[in-house]
Amino acid sequence: MFPSALPAVSVSGVNIPSIGYGTMLFPEPEKAVTLISEAIKSGYRHIDTARKYGSEQWVGEALRSTDIGRENIWITTKVTEENAKADDFERSVEKSLETMQLNYVDLLLIHWPQPKVPLSETIGALIKAKRHGLAKNIGISNFTVELIHKAAQISSEQLFTNQVEYHPYINQDKVIQTCRNYGISVTCHVPLARGVVLKDPEIIKIAQIHQKSPAQVTLKWLIQQENIIAVPRALSIEQIKENIDLADFSLSNEQMGRISRLRSRNLRVVDPEVRRPIWDLP
Repeated sequence: MFPSALPAVSVSGVNIPSIGYGTMLFPEPEKAVTLISEAIKSGYRHIDTARKYGSEQWVGEALRSTDIGRENIWITTKVTEENAKADDFERSVEKSLETMQLNYVDLLLIHWPQPKVPLSETIGALIKAKRHGLAKNIGISNFTVELIHKAAQISSEQLFTNQVEYHPYINQDKVIQTCRNYGISVTCHVPLARGVVLKDPEIIKIAQIHQKSPAQVTLKWLIQQENIIAVPRALSIEQIKENIDLADFSLSNEQMGRISRLRSRNLRVVDPEVRRPIWDLP
């Protein structure tokens, strides 16, 4: 369904491309449609958006400009925590589909936990969207170990992924293991820590050995791990092509270990005070 030289991640028999194009924070909105369209031309078959990003309209325009069939492009979107109540959730999903001019998304996520609304209500609305055919798969985002347990126990449908911050400078072992226990994949947002890890001497050394960029080595470190998906943003055509050009090299176990040891820095770059849960400590 999604031809690519890169491995797909499978959840309950459903495959998702392991590298997607993230559409959060375009500093030059007038270039957004061009960049998303270029990502599709460059081989991306997985586009990640959200109501909160404000990028759904651009994603829809890019999809309409391509001759790639809709069934061959995986679209993920998210319902913000402000719409966690069932009726608001339903309206948000409908608005997302209307904005993108789509009949369904491939994956619908709860964007952030909302402590003021029972999780059972929001999960119920998520399941309803799937059963009504508005989303083929459902999942969560920014959920901690405790919340993953609760969501998995509440949901009568398989949760496809938990999208969280994950890169070489943050230790997410507990979250990743909990997801694996429930058969849930992990999707990494800000997989390059907004560029911070690209200046790391250890990553640069490994990149030089492979004649690759620090970004390529970092993304390869992520997707060589079991059931890990990454959705890097790129703001130039060069970066777009670079981030998906990962098929012609592999990291050794020793190199994987060297990068993994960088997690002791425990740098979190997405930490909004108004809606963050109590994060799991390493």
